Amino acid sequence: MSTELITRARAGDGGAFRELTEPYRRELHVHCYRMLGSFQDAEDAVQDTLLAAWQGLAGFEGRASVRTWLYRIATNRCLNVLRSTSRRPAKEWDVPRFEPPAPSRLGEVVWLEPYPQHLLEAGLEVGPEAHYEQAEAVSLAFVTALQVLPARQRAVLILREVLGYHADEVAEMLGSTVESVTSALRRARAGVRRRPQEPPPAPGTPAEQALVAKFVRAYSAGDVDALVALLTADVRVSMPPIPLEYHGRDDVARFYAGILRHRAYDLVPARANGQPAFGTYLRDPDSGRRHGAGLLVLTLAGDRISALTRFDNDVLPSFGLPRVLPG
Repeated sequence: MSTELITRARAGDGGAFRELTEPYRRELHVHCYRMLGSFQDAEDAVQDTLLAAWQGLAGFEGRASVRTWLYRIATNRCLNVLRSTSRRPAKEWDVPRFEPPAPSRLGEVVWLEPYPQHLLEAGLEVGPEAHYEQAEAVSLAFVTALQVLPARQRAVLILREVLGYHADEVAEMLGSTVESVTSALRRARAGVRRRPQEPPPAPGTPAEQALVAKFVRAYSAGDVDALVALLTADVRVSMPPIPLEYHGRDDVARFYAGILRHRAYDLVPARANGQPAFGTYLRDPDSGRRHGAGLLVLTLAGDRISALTRFDNDVLPSFGLPRVLPG
């Protein structure tokens, strides 16, 4: 069937080309997201990949599968993007009537977006020799760690340890050697050290639901003590593209004492990167309307929360969430 579709597509049949490539579109999008850390940039990279594949179909020799060929194009398109784009500037603190306390540190990764769960589930593909489970391979912690790596190391780690390609296949994709790929993988592994912590409760289980419900009650009530009681000792709060980070219960408590004081938030549930998430809405005391204050993603570890990541309002539409809720 693939041979027939390739023949028809080479003859200019756009329908055949779409039938040939559409099964891989969503997983290519997830791959580009891991490479670029951006949902929107990943969409652009996939469009460029499919255009390049359409234009270069005559050169497809069939030595590798169509899927591998598309991954080679997508990976190199992402590497081109990473080489050509300058580092995006950090954003200034933008919450009115609150001056944040001194951060624990300034984050290295300021350009990061969450991935909507309803789109993610159709795009999770890992190979039989992958070293990462599906959930871990798209978690915010992992995607963040990838963005710190040099671009080529990032590509090698994803292709080898997430997608499970062999070293010789990766060398072919990147126009490199097996020795170079092996060296890059060794350095990438050292750069992405897994943070030891308890595994999270399985999605949708009573354990996850109970922990999330406690968080919602504490956050909505502005109860900082109850919120801090749910956190691990080494909890981290980050808010890309704002570079401020708060580490540990004490610093996080100081931060949320200011954020939640004299503010009434409503939380609308969502899910991102396999993790519980909420659209946060700040109530206007005069009109009663609730204005979006961003998307908050929770990282769970056992029966505690080990990280909270807040994203700008711009991501809300991707999750089907409005910017304003009626009063």
